[in-house]
Amino acid sequence: MKNFFITGKLLILISVVALSNKLIAQTTSDSIDVFIKDKMSQLKIPGLQLAVIKNGKLEKLSNYGFANLEHQVPTISKSTFSINSMTKAFVGVAIMQLQEQGKLKTNDSISLYISDIPDDWKSITIKQLLSNTSGLPNNIDEKEQVLGNGIEEKNWELVKKLPMESKPGERFSYNQTGYYILGRIITKLSGKHFTQFIEENQFKPCHMTSTQFGDSNDIVPNNAGAYSTIINIDGKWINDGKLHNAFASFPVFFRTATGIISTSEDLSKWLIALNDGKLLQNKNSAKELFTSIKLNDGHIDGFNKLTNGYALGWPTVVREEHPAAAPVGGMRSALFVYPQDKLSIVVLTNLQGSNPEWFIDEIAGFYFPDMKVKNGFGLSKNLKLLRQQLIENKFQNSYKLYTKIKKSNKDFKLSEDEINSWGYQLLEQEKKNEALQVFQLNTLLFPDSANVYDSYAETLEALGNRKDAIINYKKSLELNPNNTNASNYLKDKK
Repeated sequence: MKNFFITGKLLILISVVALSNKLIAQTTSDSIDVFIKDKMSQLKIPGLQLAVIKNGKLEKLSNYGFANLEHQVPTISKSTFSINSMTKAFVGVAIMQLQEQGKLKTNDSISLYISDIPDDWKSITIKQLLSNTSGLPNNIDEKEQVLGNGIEEKNWELVKKLPMESKPGERFSYNQTGYYILGRIITKLSGKHFTQFIEENQFKPCHMTSTQFGDSNDIVPNNAGAYSTIINIDGKWINDGKLHNAFASFPVFFRTATGIISTSEDLSKWLIALNDGKLLQNKNSAKELFTSIKLNDGHIDGFNKLTNGYALGWPTVVREEHPAAAPVGGMRSALFVYPQDKLSIVVLTNLQGSNPEWFIDEIAGFYFPDMKVKNGFGLSKNLKLLRQQLIENKFQNSYKLYTKIKKSNKDFKLSEDEINSWGYQLLEQEKKNEALQVFQLNTLLFPDSANVYDSYAETLEALGNRKDAIINYKKSLELNPNNTNASNYLKDKK
């Protein structure tokens, strides 16, 4: 009886723990749903797919909103979305597969495989093509239209006549020409068109039944509509805040750069297979695939402060905490692989301009709370130090605390921009009084900057302190007479 009683208690304990874990998982899932719906409302995203992979298994697969607005078609798991430049990640895998087959090396010069190229292209390596560090001229124009009216031969002849943008390896410059060349190399070495090689060696082994190459001209089952708030006027992309239908045409030769249509479920299958070694047999292949490429001077560069590096077809998020490999596409789709956390998140939308890469970290924060912006994620080491001191002192005496930290830490230094950005994060979190203290600190640290007074004044106004808001807007305008935000405010208050 005694042993049975102990065993009974153990079974009860196991059941309680299992139930507790199930409730935690359900709560996390529900919280993500609320977050996603709020973000869709805020950004005017019609339809969205989400996949979360944790510890090598599909943790969450959800669909939201409408795949098609005109006919009010809801988003379902089979709804397909264009992933645009995320296609480049598949090209990276394809090149690594050819390397594993002994058909090329990523450090090879492209002249070993492509002969009809200008002399100053011949030293460029495959790795430089993959990482957008080749210095090649781009085969699209400022409106992102393919040169030569989409005709391959014309496109190739036109781009070969253009000057190099830089020396190979000198700087990061996003480039589609390199991916056209990679497509030719894959086709030549595999004996199959690159689209067929990727289909046979990635789509089929992963059972990606809804995934294919295509564009707006193709009939694609369950294809979601495409919408945009971004329009191109005279070569400049402008967000007018209104929804427009978006159409994209990708000539077949251009589809290594952008051309895959998929679902979050299919992409999760692909990521799991990649992680399990089913697509790349050698662990060093995956490591090389995700390693950010250094430029000739030794530093790493990328698109912006988030995707600040680039590997072999994979943009990367280079940082001490929770680094990621992060393909993005068409300002509408993104996936983040967090290798250290055994977590991957896929977000596909049908809105160009939604830029989901900027909120995927927040989704990850539901699994790792330290990744929440409200908990200081994304702030520099020094800013986190100041944040902690301010929290402990209830955001009082910010300048005194800053001075104290700086006196005891010679390496302590903060920029105007990072303090200002943090202030706006606090405003987004409805922490206006805390934000006010941060903006005020910035005016004391950078008294010659018009921008810091403008931000401080804006927050004063938000808190109803119009008198001091006017004083600080005037100070901002004195420092920068072209500050229209300040001049418009003061004009309205006359």
